[in-house]
Amino acid sequence: MNEEVSRSVVLMSAIEHADHERRILTDEDRQYASRSANELAQWQAAERGEAISPEIFLEKRAEQVLKKVAERHPGFSRLLSSRYRWTMLGVALPLIALISGFAIDRIADPHRVDLLSAPLLLILAWNVFTYIALLVWPFIPALKARVPYGGMLSSLSTGKLSLPRKLPATLTAAATRFGEEWTRLSMPLALARFKRYVHFSAALFALGAVLSLYARGLLSQYRTGWESTFLNAEQLHALLSFIFAPAMLIFPLQGFSIADVRALEGTHSLSPADGARWVHLYAATLFLIVIVPRLALSLLARHKERKLARHFPIDLTHPYYRKLTSKIGKAETAVLRVLPYSFTIDETRDKNLLVVAQMLLGDNSRVMLRPSTAYGESPQDAMNALKSDSADAALTVVLFNLNATPENENHGAFLDLLAVTSKGRPLALIDESAYLERVGGQTGGDQRIRERIALWVQFCELHQTVAVVVNLLNPLARAEDIERGLTARSRA
Repeated sequence: MNEEVSRSVVLMSAIEHADHERRILTDEDRQYASRSANELAQWQAAERGEAISPEIFLEKRAEQVLKKVAERHPGFSRLLSSRYRWTMLGVALPLIALISGFAIDRIADPHRVDLLSAPLLLILAWNVFTYIALLVWPFIPALKARVPYGGMLSSLSTGKLSLPRKLPATLTAAATRFGEEWTRLSMPLALARFKRYVHFSAALFALGAVLSLYARGLLSQYRTGWESTFLNAEQLHALLSFIFAPAMLIFPLQGFSIADVRALEGTHSLSPADGARWVHLYAATLFLIVIVPRLALSLLARHKERKLARHFPIDLTHPYYRKLTSKIGKAETAVLRVLPYSFTIDETRDKNLLVVAQMLLGDNSRVMLRPSTAYGESPQDAMNALKSDSADAALTVVLFNLNATPENENHGAFLDLLAVTSKGRPLALIDESAYLERVGGQTGGDQRIRERIALWVQFCELHQTVAVVVNLLNPLARAEDIERGLTARSRA
């Protein structure tokens, strides 16, 4: 999927996850969207002579869902696009850079070529420093993990998320969720796009300075000279020889000697040849050190940007997408790997695990029930026995019994190790059925159940795991909890 399609799909996901109570989209709306998308995807696939794919189905379904939401709530449609912000930045930033570069050399005497031109030397020094930083950055983990302009990139990626005041709270929550999710997913693309603009603008800034030098040289005669409190002619000659070495090596430019530098100290030569020599040297150096490398970096960033924009990185193995695409074409079977902890599963609960799997991963799913890990067993020993089947599972869940009291040294250690060794983020299922049978009919039983559930949820949060309460004797009783758990897991 490309960037625009992916944006619509993520927005559709945000709406459906926020709309637990079906106030925005009813079950009939969702089923109609799926049916229509399936038909449209089949037609499109048939025209292309290829099999229907999840990407085409999700694209068509997102179109149906967003069209329906926009019809009922027109103000929400402004979230559908924010590319105009990038377009404005892509035009304004290079233009400002070119104008600024043209004007910066006029900070000094506009009729003089200074051998120690502060603006031009600063341009060279800043760009060399930038190249060094770009080379060093990937090798420093603390710096690599940071995106110093993340806030600005987030704003550019998501656009303005202010919505009409009369918009339902559910859609406001969906907009917030979309902003967070899209920012996370689009950050690599936004960073590549921003780098392209910055590198291109830096090249135009240097080009503006070069154009300024030649434009003033056409209209007036330069005076040439230099002054320094700390440098003598020999030191300045060595410095300028180092700076201009690349330009003199590649281009047939007139060189200079120590005598030439000494002759210009504190003077203002009116020889056109003197002025032209230094203009050519500075222009060629800016071209080689700034303009060419920055344009190359801009092209590299553009290549990465186009690659990400055409193939936007959305994880279609996520349970939400698996559920939607489970009935199209020849969908692969999604495997729910269940790891009971100190929990013996009877026949009824075993059968109902398949219902839970379908609620988590879609109708085309099956359960891989692993042997129960005994209470007090070493977590490492249990993980060693599970390594062989981890690659086959679309989602791994740990199954706890609400009857048990969570303990850090046992349940917590198991969760911590599983989070490190499993593929993807695991989920904790807390089965309430046995505890409900035991205390549900007692006085104050409902309160005890709520307290025990809160204890388990808090415990799992401390171990960076999303907890979902299920009832393996009546799975549909906790359908909303399962959906909320999927939402929380995707946002964690």
